[in-house]
Amino acid sequence: MSSNQGRNQAAINKFRSELQSMFGDIREIDVKVLDKSVNVGARNAKENTPVATSFMQKSWRAVPARKSKQGAEKELINTADYSSYVNDGHRIVNKLGETIGFIKGKFILEGAIRLVEKTLKNEFEKEVERVNKKHGK
Repeated sequence: MSSNQGRNQAAINKFRSELQSMFGDIREIDVKVLDKSVNVGARNAKENTPVATSFMQKSWRAVPARKSKQGAEKELINTADYSSYVNDGHRIVNKLGETIGFIKGKFILEGAIRLVEKTLKNEFEKEVERVNKKHGK
């Protein structure tokens, strides 16, 4: 084996080990960033939920992030049975079953989703920068 081939092989081995350590860091980024972003969305949903009895406000939950075939997933839910009516709006019905009005929705979940998407983008960029700095890239 020539000395050039030996140096090339050493460089390839070093590159492979760096790549493997970066890949491990990158896999952790998905769950970390998703977790942080959805928690920001949950906080936003709680803050923007109308408070009559505070039951609906306290019912927002962010299910822990988990890895999936597509990467990672996490859910933001509200367990109050009437939350969809407050979020989406609903009609007002009299005793005869006639619609006499409509109450507009607050669209709390949609606002939280927009914030989650914005936060995901920003946090993901920060984490990729951090990993690149850590590995000297």
